[in-house]
Amino acid sequence: LKWNLEMLAGLPSLKELFCHDNPSLTGNINSLRVLKDTLAMVDISDCPHVAGNFMDLADFPHLKCVDLSCTAVTGDIRDIGKQSFQTLELLLLPSGVYGGTGYEFQRISD
Repeated sequence: LKWNLEMLAGLPSLKELFCHDNPSLTGNINSLRVLKDTLAMVDISDCPHVAGNFMDLADFPHLKCVDLSCTAVTGDIRDIGKQSFQTLELLLLPSGVYGGTGYEFQRISD
């Protein structure tokens, strides 16, 4: 079954998105912005056709768990500020994110 994250716009009260290991899932995590006021958990790990910047989720007020490992999501952990991910308890990022899984820092300042 092929589906795109944009299809979730029809589920405005969705609180948890669990779609682990689904190569048929496509889209950009920016599409989740329509769920900003309700989403508390996002696990779209091992979905290699999901892209976007993880910071698109930074201002979700109820988000406690984010697992984007093994996706095509990008970004930079240095962009996380004091107002970012305020309720977050768990954040797993793919290797495409600067500072994500498997990233080797070149300087101590990183």
